[in-house]
Amino acid sequence: MKLKMWQVDAFAAKPLEGNPAALVPLETWLDAALMQKIANENNLAETAFFVKTAPGKYDLRWFTPEGEVDLCGHATLASAWLVFDTIDPELKAVSFETRSGTLSVERGRDGRHVMSMPSDFVSPFEGPKDFAKQIGDALGATAPDEVLKDRYVMAVWSDPKIVRGLKGAGEIARVLRSVNSWGLIATAPGDGEYDFISRFFAPDKGVPEDPVTGSAHCALTPFWAKRLGKKTLKARQVSPRGGDLICTQDGTRTVLSGPCALYMTAEIFV
Repeated sequence: MKLKMWQVDAFAAKPLEGNPAALVPLETWLDAALMQKIANENNLAETAFFVKTAPGKYDLRWFTPEGEVDLCGHATLASAWLVFDTIDPELKAVSFETRSGTLSVERGRDGRHVMSMPSDFVSPFEGPKDFAKQIGDALGATAPDEVLKDRYVMAVWSDPKIVRGLKGAGEIARVLRSVNSWGLIATAPGDGEYDFISRFFAPDKGVPEDPVTGSAHCALTPFWAKRLGKKTLKARQVSPRGGDLICTQDGTRTVLSGPCALYMTAEIFV
């Protein structure tokens, strides 16, 4: 079987920035085990598979190298970019049915498509004894000032230099397993032009550090919007590749916008 595949850098103004996603449009669904093998072969944070169900409507699934996930922002934005650019260039908006409900993306006139996702509202989380210290030790840093949790664990530092200076995932997978979690958001107030900065680590999903994480910003946006008293914020994920996002808190939804850049088109044989 031969399938077309695109690799698109999301939240990137040009290739080799932002977060790469592999995109595989399908006529009908493949077996989940085969999609997982393709994602493992691609070895990107996510590979997205989608099937058209009606004009402007698709079913969408995401796979990391290690497993299927419930929500992925950057691969959704990249999928919408591919629909607008190549599959159905007349569309002004597209909606995706996913494990996390309907995700909609509107075409942006400046190439920064606008994506609406369900917000995650984190709350203070104590965890095991000395959990904050365990997080800091695992990352080779001081303990965060706050620890919160919803979909992911969120560690908040007051000093952005600490978040920027994290060397990688370290031993964070072991710490997260103790609270039945696999993803950690590290965040701090912004420095310079940004309202806040962040990093995201998910080693148990085969993603030691994700370059730019849309789903993490579903928690970051409402958190920082409330703390800073702002509805729309400019964010920077300060991974080695890095990426910029415009984030808007809209009730129970988080609206993210950013550009995408095509890196590769391919055919795969499975």
